[in-house]
Amino acid sequence: MEPSPGSGSSPGPSRVDQPYPPSEPPDQPPAAHAKPEQSSGDQPAGPGAAGEALAVLSSFGRRLLVLVPVYLAGAMGLSVGFVLFGLALYLGWRRVREEKERSLRVARQLLDDEERLTAKTLYMSHRELPAWVSFPDVEKAEWLNKMVAQVWPFLGQYMEKLLAETVAPAVRGSNPHLQTFTFTRVELGEKPLRILGVKVHTGQSKKQILLDLNISYVGDVQIDVEVKKYFCKAGVKGMQLHGILRVILEPLMGDLPIVGAVSMFFIRRPTLDINWTGMTNLLDIPGLSSLSDTMIMDSIAAFLVLPNRLLVPLVPDLQDVAQLRSPLPRGIVRIHLLAARGLSSKDKYVKGLIEGKSDPYALVRVGTQAFCSRVINEELNPQWGETYEVMVHEVPGQEIEVEVFDKDPDKDDFLGRMKLDVGKVLQAGVMDEWFPLQGGQGQVHLRLEWLSLLPDVEKLEQILQWNRGVSSRPEPPSAAILVVYLDRAQDLPLKKGNKEPNPMVQLSTQDVTQESKAVYSSNCPVWEQAFRFFLQDPRSQDLDVQVKDDSRALTLGALTLPLARLLTAPELTLDQWFQLSSSGPNSRLYMKLVMRLLYLDTSEVRFPAMPGTPGAWDLDESPRAGSSVDVPPRPCHTTPDSSFGTENVLRIHVLEAQDLIAKDRFLGGLVKGKSDPYVKLKLAGRSFRSRVVREDLNPRWNEVFEVIVTSIPGQELEVEVFDKDLDKDDFLGRCKVNLTTVLNSGFLDEWLTLEDVPSGRLHMRLERLTPRPTAAELEEVNSLIQTQKSADLAAALLSVYLERAEDLPLRKGTKPPSPYATLAVGDTSHKTKTLPQTATPVWNESASFLIRKPNTEILELQVRGEGTGTLGSLSLPLSELLAADRLCLDRWFTLSNSQGQVLLRAQLGILVSQHSGVEAHSHSHSSSSLSELELWSGLPQVTSSAPELRQRLTHSDSSPEAPAGPLGQLKLTVWYHSEERKLVALIHGCRALRQNGRDPPDPYVSLLLLPDKNRGTKRKTSQKKRTLNPEFNERFEWELPLDEALRRRLDVSVKSSSSFMSRERDLLGKVQLDLAEIDLSQGAAQWYDLMEDKDKDKGSS
Repeated sequence: MEPSPGSGSSPGPSRVDQPYPPSEPPDQPPAAHAKPEQSSGDQPAGPGAAGEALAVLSSFGRRLLVLVPVYLAGAMGLSVGFVLFGLALYLGWRRVREEKERSLRVARQLLDDEERLTAKTLYMSHRELPAWVSFPDVEKAEWLNKMVAQVWPFLGQYMEKLLAETVAPAVRGSNPHLQTFTFTRVELGEKPLRILGVKVHTGQSKKQILLDLNISYVGDVQIDVEVKKYFCKAGVKGMQLHGILRVILEPLMGDLPIVGAVSMFFIRRPTLDINWTGMTNLLDIPGLSSLSDTMIMDSIAAFLVLPNRLLVPLVPDLQDVAQLRSPLPRGIVRIHLLAARGLSSKDKYVKGLIEGKSDPYALVRVGTQAFCSRVINEELNPQWGETYEVMVHEVPGQEIEVEVFDKDPDKDDFLGRMKLDVGKVLQAGVMDEWFPLQGGQGQVHLRLEWLSLLPDVEKLEQILQWNRGVSSRPEPPSAAILVVYLDRAQDLPLKKGNKEPNPMVQLSTQDVTQESKAVYSSNCPVWEQAFRFFLQDPRSQDLDVQVKDDSRALTLGALTLPLARLLTAPELTLDQWFQLSSSGPNSRLYMKLVMRLLYLDTSEVRFPAMPGTPGAWDLDESPRAGSSVDVPPRPCHTTPDSSFGTENVLRIHVLEAQDLIAKDRFLGGLVKGKSDPYVKLKLAGRSFRSRVVREDLNPRWNEVFEVIVTSIPGQELEVEVFDKDLDKDDFLGRCKVNLTTVLNSGFLDEWLTLEDVPSGRLHMRLERLTPRPTAAELEEVNSLIQTQKSADLAAALLSVYLERAEDLPLRKGTKPPSPYATLAVGDTSHKTKTLPQTATPVWNESASFLIRKPNTEILELQVRGEGTGTLGSLSLPLSELLAADRLCLDRWFTLSNSQGQVLLRAQLGILVSQHSGVEAHSHSHSSSSLSELELWSGLPQVTSSAPELRQRLTHSDSSPEAPAGPLGQLKLTVWYHSEERKLVALIHGCRALRQNGRDPPDPYVSLLLLPDKNRGTKRKTSQKKRTLNPEFNERFEWELPLDEALRRRLDVSVKSSSSFMSRERDLLGKVQLDLAEIDLSQGAAQWYDLMEDKDKDKGSS
C-alpha cells in the first residue's frame, strides 16, 4: 500500500513537492486525522510511549555528543581557541549545507509549479498552455520533456552499467590505492532533466541542423562510492545544472539515419551546484565549497565547453571524425582595447569625505578565452591601447564580453560591462565604436576586426608586410593559426622492466606549450585531441613534439617539424604518420596539421595611434582602395611591445657573513681549522662569484654586482656560500631572496639565515635602480661612482629595439641573403635570429646593455648574411643619445658600406641610486671603505642633492685624521625621520678603545633615551670579539614626535663583557648627546670622544 502524502516515511526533500501541508492532505477530510478517543482510561500507552521515550533518549544523546570535542580538548590540554575554531568551522559548513538544500528545494518546487506559475503570469486559468502558444525566439518543447521523463529510468540503468563496468575499472587501474573502489549506489532519481526552450537557427549551413537547448536539471540524483580498503565513503545527493546546450546534427545524408553524427557542447560555462554526502561533506566547508565546484566545472569544461565538444557518431566508418570533433574555427576576432571614458570614481579617502578617482583595468572574455589589461592608476579616462586575438567557433552564439574594474588592495570594484554577439562583427567586418557600459557609467572604445581563415599561401607575404605596420601589444599580431589533430601513436618504447608506459604529448611552438591527456598502460595510445596555436611567422617557426611518460621524466620520442613544410602542402594540410626520433625503430605518431592564414578583408584599414604610446606611427601615404593588406604602410618609428624599456638594474651588495661553519681540518682531522669562504650568486640566467676570504668564519667581502632584471613575478636570487679547497669546495649554506619585495620597495637590507647548515648568516643589501630618461643627473652620478676602485659600476642602461631592415644587398646580384644582426657595446654583444632569404628582414628583437661611460662608449651594429659576410654596419655614439629628447632615438638609420637601412630604437636611462651613500666604494676589497658608508642608505636626506652628499663624505673622510681621546672614539649618526616620525641612530663603529686587561675587549654599544631608563627605550648592538676597533653598522629607531625628541638626551655607552660567568660589564666609555643641540635634519656622521662615567665605572646590560 502506498504511503499517503502526509506520511512521515517520505524523504525530507520530497516534502516540499506537496502543495498542501502534511497535516491536511487534499484527499482526506480533517476528521480523518482526529485522534480516536480511547475506550478505557487505564489502557496502556503501547508502542507510542516507547517511541516517545526513545526519541527523548536519542535527543539527549545527540546533545551529549556535542560536548565530546570540548572534553577531548580539555583532556589533551588544548587551548579554547581550538574548540572555537572547530565550532566556527562546523557552523560555516552547516550554513553552506542548509543553503544548498534550500536552493535545491526551491528549484524543485519552481520546476514542479512551472505550468501553474506561467499560466498565472500570463493571466490565464490554471491549465496547461496550449501547444500553439509560442515565444518570439525560443519555442516550448513540452513534448520533448515528456519523452525525457519517459526515458529517464532507462537512462539511469545505462548510467549504472556505464559507471560499474567502465568507469570503476578505470579508476581502480589508475592508482594502486584505489583497487577497492566501487560504486555502491547509482540512482538518477525521479526528477528528470527539463528543456525550458529550444531555438532552431535557420539560414546556416544546408548540411547541418543547429539547435540551442536551454536545459535545467534540478535532480535528486544519488551516487555513492566506497573505497573499502580505507573505509572511505563519499557521494553526491542532489545537484543543479543550468545552461544552454548547443546540439549540431551533421552531416546530413541521403541514407538512413539521415544524420551522420550528433555534436553537443555548452557555448558558455553552465552553472553548477552539488550537494555532497559522506567524506565529501568536507567540500561544503566555506572556501572549499566554491573551490570544489570550480574544479568540477573545469573538468566539465575540458570536454563539453567550447572549443571542446562531445561527438556521438550515428553511422559506422564516418569520414572526417576528427574534423567533426574539433572543427576549424569559424574565424578570428582581433580585439583592440583602446580606451574608456567617463568611468565612475570608486576611490574614497578620509572615510568617504574626499572623492578620488579609479585605477581601472579591463577583463576581455570570449568563451573560455580571457585576457586582462594593465592597470591605469588614478584615471577616469584610461588609454590602454592593447590588442588580443580570440578564436571564434560558433556564430551566432559566442559573445565578446568586456568588464571594467577598479583595482583595489582588497576587492576590486565593478565599473561596468558590455556584451556583443560575435555575429555582428562577422557582418560588419570591422567595428570601431564607443560601447556604453551596463551596470555602471561610462563607455569603452573597441576596434573589432574579423579575420577570415584562408588556405592561400600567396597572401602570406602581404599579411606579414601589413602586420609589421600594426601596433600591437602585449603580443605582436598573428599571421596564421595552426590546428594539430593528435590521433594516435604506435610501438612506443617500454619502460624499465618491460612495463607499459603512460604516454602523453607536449606540443610547443615558439613560447607556447600545450599538453595532451595521459593514456595509461599502453604503448599504442589513442588520444584524439586537437590543439590550436597562433603563428606570427610560419616561415621561421617549428612545431616541437615530445612524447613522454606522464611523470615527465622519461621521453618516449620526439619530433621537430618546420612549419614551412605546410606552406608547400596542398590546402596547407599534412595528414600522415610521422617517424619519432630518440625512440623505437617502429615508433611513429599520426597527426593531422592544418594551417590557415588570417586575412582582414576590408578597405582602408587605419589603426588609431594612441597618443604617448610606443608603436604609434605616421603614414607616408594613405592605402589605396581594395584589400587592407595590398599596400602596407611603411612605419616611421618602431613598434616595440609594452615590456620594452621597462627593465631595472639590481645592484647586489655582498657585505659580510657571521658564524660560518669550519670545514678545514688538519692532521687527518685532529686539528680543526676555519674556512676560506666565498659567495656564489645566480639570477636571471647569470652567475657571479665573490673573492675568497682566507681563514675567516666572519668574512667581510663588501663587493657589488649588477644585473638587469625585469618585473616578471616569482624571480629569486639564489645565494650559496662555499669553502674554497684544493679539490672540491665545501658547502657552507644557501639562501634565496624573493625579488618581489625588492622590485616593489626598491631597497632591501637584511641578515639572511643560511639554510641546510647548523649555523651561519649572510648580510646583503639589494637596491633597485630605475633608469631615468634625463641627462641632467648624469654629472651627479659620475661624480659619485667614478672614483678609484669603482670603474665597474654602471652609470646608465641602454635599451635597443631592432625592428627591421630594408634594401639589403643581394647575393651575387640576384639572390636575397639570409641576414642576422649583432649589437655590441664594449665586450657585451647580442645576436639576433637568422631569417632565411630576404632583403627586408623583420627581427623585432631587443637587447639591453649596462653603460659605464655614456659620453665615450659606442653602440656597434653589424648586419651580416649567413655565408656572405657583412651587409652593412652602423656606429652610434651614445653621446648622440645624451643630446636627444628624452635620451631616445627612434628612426631609420642608413648602413655604411651599403644602401640598406635599419629601423631601430635606442634609449638611454640614467641610473640614479636612491641610496647614494653606498655608491662611493663599490667592489672595494678594503673592509673599511664601504663599511663606514653603508648605513647612509637609510637617510632620507641623502637623495636630495649630490653636493650635499659629497660634503658629508668629505667630512667623514677627513675626521679620522683627528687624534682620538684616551678612551677611544665612537662614530655615530643621529637624525629625525619626519615622514615616519622616528628618531634614528646609526652606530658605525669605534676605534682606539682602551684595553683594560691582558686580552682585547669584546665590545658592544648600549643606547638609552634619557630621562627614561626603562627597557622600552633601551637598544643594544651585537657583540664583537676581541677587538679595539669594532665595526657595527647597525641602525636603531624610536617612535616619538619631534618635539618630544628634542627634550631627550641620548646616552650611548661602549661596554665589554667582564667574564664568562659574570653578568657584570666593563664600561669602556660613553657619550651623552643633548638632542636639542643637534641638527636632526642633517644626519651627519661624526666621531665622538668617549668619556668616563661620572657616577659609575661599571654598568649592567
